[in-house]
Amino acid sequence: MSSEKARPKVAVVGTGAVGGYFGGMLLRAGVPVVMIGRPAFVEAVKGAGLHLDTTQFQDTVHPEVSGELSAVAGCDVVLLCVKTTDTGAVSREIARHLSTGTIVVSMQNGVNNVQDIRATSGIDAIAAVVYVAAAVPAPGTIKHGGRGDLVIGPPSERSEEIAALFASANVLCRVSENIEAELWTKFIWNCAFNAISGLGLVTYDQIAQDAEARKIVEAAVYETLAVAHAKGIRPARFDDPAKTIAAAFNITEWMVGTRSSTAQDMVRGKRTEIDALNGYVAKLGAEFGIPTPVNQTLYALVKLQELNIK
Repeated sequence: MSSEKARPKVAVVGTGAVGGYFGGMLLRAGVPVVMIGRPAFVEAVKGAGLHLDTTQFQDTVHPEVSGELSAVAGCDVVLLCVKTTDTGAVSREIARHLSTGTIVVSMQNGVNNVQDIRATSGIDAIAAVVYVAAAVPAPGTIKHGGRGDLVIGPPSERSEEIAALFASANVLCRVSENIEAELWTKFIWNCAFNAISGLGLVTYDQIAQDAEARKIVEAAVYETLAVAHAKGIRPARFDDPAKTIAAAFNITEWMVGTRSSTAQDMVRGKRTEIDALNGYVAKLGAEFGIPTPVNQTLYALVKLQELNIK
């Protein structure tokens, strides 16, 4: 019998663009993966596999698939990729099926998911900051446009295990000693671009090329930084507002041709995560007495769009 340690089994809960890309990368490396998603996804992948159309390769993988959250049973690692609007309900349900020692990784937008998961389910999840440009043009297809790396934390034996797992699949995964600052760094960028992309139905690079849109981005960044500082958070490497804005526009260089997740939700007539993005900035701004008119406006406009969702 081989002494080699068995590879952990991974469950992807909420297999959209993020879960499909990272779960697919693990599967290609020989990691057993079960992907849990909606009926259209399950039917498509059962029939033809999951097609990965990336900047480096094209491949079709054949994961185990399920439409039931109970499929997390027996898994060693769970990648939680559901929308923030579903965090509470999904985490409570999967908690009923998790084995002792299962590691849950929150791969979601926003900055409060780990706290929300713990409060609603008792699960002590690891936080992950996800950097990938990806979309789902059709059920069972992941279109990758750029990057594909992670930052997780805080440092622990569990975090090191997850970093090693992704490294085995050629996915860069850095363990950070200040994961809260890392989360807020990406959060600032999300608040700057996501709603604009959705309301304008435009890509990141189109926003960067428009002088008037750039003014909105800059104002949103300043407001979000002010709220972060009031909360006692210094976003990683971007204490200087001018550098933060420059970094925000730099991300558009690897997001060319990509619309935000908020825009993708709006096109599909789905509820967005705007409450956990610009809405959260506006909420904290009100609590700290900090004006956030741009974030409040972006939040209100997206919420108005959602009134048409049935």
